[in-house]
Amino acid sequence: MTQHILIAGAGIAGLCTAIALMQRGFRVTIFEQAETLRETGAGVQISPNGTRGLASLGVLDAVRDLAVEPAAKTIRLWNSGETWSLFDLGSMSVAEYGFPYLMVHRGDLQTTLVNAVIQHDPSAIRQGAGVVAVDDRADGVTVSLSNGQRIEGDILIGADGIHSAVRAAVFGAGPAHFTGCVAWRGVIPSSRLPSHIRLDIGTNWVGPGRHVVTYPLRRGELFNFVGVVERSGWETESWTAKGTREECAGDFTGWHPDVHVLIDNIDVHYRWALMSRPPMEQWSKRRVVLVGDACHPMLPFMAQGAVMAIEDAVTLARCLAVNRGDHGAAFLAYEQERVTRANRCVVEAEHNRNIFHNERLMNAEDAVHYVSSQWNETKVRNRYHWLFSYDAVSNK
Repeated sequence: MTQHILIAGAGIAGLCTAIALMQRGFRVTIFEQAETLRETGAGVQISPNGTRGLASLGVLDAVRDLAVEPAAKTIRLWNSGETWSLFDLGSMSVAEYGFPYLMVHRGDLQTTLVNAVIQHDPSAIRQGAGVVAVDDRADGVTVSLSNGQRIEGDILIGADGIHSAVRAAVFGAGPAHFTGCVAWRGVIPSSRLPSHIRLDIGTNWVGPGRHVVTYPLRRGELFNFVGVVERSGWETESWTAKGTREECAGDFTGWHPDVHVLIDNIDVHYRWALMSRPPMEQWSKRRVVLVGDACHPMLPFMAQGAVMAIEDAVTLARCLAVNRGDHGAAFLAYEQERVTRANRCVVEAEHNRNIFHNERLMNAEDAVHYVSSQWNETKVRNRYHWLFSYDAVSNK
């Protein structure tokens, strides 16, 4: 009998997991709390370890058509704008790792994944039906939904993000904590920007106590802006809110004019609290298992949040297929492959916060020495090669 697998959450983690499972003959139902799957968020970066996973799901070409394949990533100094090369991308990524490095709008990626799920099963996604409670038994698992329904399945996968109801129900996790970082984000029509800014490259602006990340999206039609600022508290009840142009600009007083050109051309300045949880060593219990931000939320300073979710998805599906009928063995194999790697990424992302925001960047002369020491070829390779070279599809 084909196993019926329930998935909480229709974000990147849940959708990728569903596709990977459907490819292997599993019956899948995804429960999503939102009434409609709207285009949300801004840009995501998918490094070659992630695009390898998208290729295995059969969606890489579709995503690539909507994305930007950047030529390079650079570091720029917050006030002078002095520039250093971080690493070459484009053809260099394909030559070394076999797959491209892509920059894509989250909404474009989600839409592509939804379409792939629908091609497998048009009725697989149930919207307006978030998981609110879990009954995990020896013979199966039942979820209670926000619409009042109760649905039974063989396995439940919690892919419902950092505020995961599944994680809370099964592991008793308390609320996520504020990391001390607030992120501004916005998307800008590239036509508004001068030519020297709208290049097909990703840029990390680094400065004391804050940094800015910019890169093109949607075939170069849009430009993504994320500005992260360290703060002592989060003053609003919601973890995401609208701010103003003046507030955003004020957080980057004294920064290079190019940064302010970007800020001035954002229509809506969203800000959100970057939340976190301690790394988990166990991601499964009985018939329930977690993927993505539900088990390893991380600061976005390695550009690996979405990529780790893709790796989780293809690994879990492979383990369930190899151990078909023995979910306990499948979960154990999945955790053995994923926990150490994903938790290392959590730690490395936190470490990057200290590198990006270092107080040595305040002094002009010392800043040049600092950037040259932290972003030289050897350190950059040590920081990223272990990520990009990994093959979650075949566990290599």
